[in-house]
Amino acid sequence: MRTLYCFILAGFFMFSACNNSNKKQEAVQNNESEITEQSDAINSEIFEDTNTAYFSASGTEPFWNLEVSEKQIVFKTPIDSIKMSHVEPILAQDSNVKLYKIETESTKMTIQISQMDCTNAMSGKVSPYSVTIEYKKGIETEFQKLEGCGRYMTDYRLHDIWVLETLNGKTITKEDFPKEFPSMEIHAADNKFMGFAGCNRMNGKIFFEKDLLRFTKIATTKMLCEPNNKEAEFLKALQSSISYSIENNRLTLSSPSGILTVFKKVD
Repeated sequence: MRTLYCFILAGFFMFSACNNSNKKQEAVQNNESEITEQSDAINSEIFEDTNTAYFSASGTEPFWNLEVSEKQIVFKTPIDSIKMSHVEPILAQDSNVKLYKIETESTKMTIQISQMDCTNAMSGKVSPYSVTIEYKKGIETEFQKLEGCGRYMTDYRLHDIWVLETLNGKTITKEDFPKEFPSMEIHAADNKFMGFAGCNRMNGKIFFEKDLLRFTKIATTKMLCEPNNKEAEFLKALQSSISYSIENNRLTLSSPSGILTVFKKVD
């Protein structure tokens, strides 16, 4: 009887130890799985941040979407998703047309982006660019052709208030702008800006593409300025700029001849 009791007791402890071991193993596996998911999420966030699209387009019949970033081009339909490495576009000489030619082991694709008003067939929304895509996959012999509309996403870092520091290579002074230094507030989402030109209030629009920034349709009030005021020089520089850079809370506007203006970010 005592032998049977010892046998049952030993079996109980073996079962308990085995059960605890299984629970510990499951806990480790669950923990490893959670860590992996968190790591994947972080990597995904980093990947998306470094691959923010600067151009987006879409179309209907069938529905499709296109995103172009610094590193890749992503094309999606309801039944397909194609990711390709970014390539530099071929530029037309006489119009604002860009042609992307892409060829991988599984896909051939041509993307044409033209600056012209484009109306979405379903929503009626007007976009500033027309997009044509021709592609084929695998052993397909014929290209599928799709048409739609697109737009460039203005650099979100421009969305701020900027005060002029230098003009045509020289640090500005109170003698240049006795009343107040020129400043502007840029609304990146609307591609608009407003501010003070050094004597008059100003407003206008911005034209943005990848590596390109222009200030257009600039309008000012008509107040009489002091003789030494450099508002006219500032407005000419603003209208002449075509490229920009943002670094150390500074916005630098340039033309092919060099740096025109430097603005400081104001919180």
